[in-house]
Amino acid sequence: HERIRMKHLQSALTASIILFASGASAFDPDDLKALETTNSCVRCDLREADLSGAELMYANLFRTNLSGANLTDASLEGAELFNANLSGATLKGSNLSGAKLKGAILCNTTMPDGSVDNSGC
Repeated sequence: HERIRMKHLQSALTASIILFASGASAFDPDDLKALETTNSCVRCDLREADLSGAELMYANLFRTNLSGANLTDASLEGAELFNANLSGATLKGSNLSGAKLKGAILCNTTMPDGSVDNSGC
């Protein structure tokens, strides 16, 4: 199961790094690497990263900037998203079971069911 999780995350990260190299993204590639290797990225810059389908179960994303990130169909089960910036992020189809969202910024955030949350605007 761990191999499958890492394979999905590596695919998403590779795509994100390619976008970064082409100037189409704003995230820090070192932060993506930290997330890939440790399943933790505290206070990271993952703005506009393509993490669609990523397996981020129990990831520590405390105060991470995920604004504009694509988290479509990502597994965020049990993830710690305390005070994370999810403004403009897409979580459609994502699994947020047990995710900790206290203090998370939800503004124009597409939720797993496709609805848009503007509670933090």
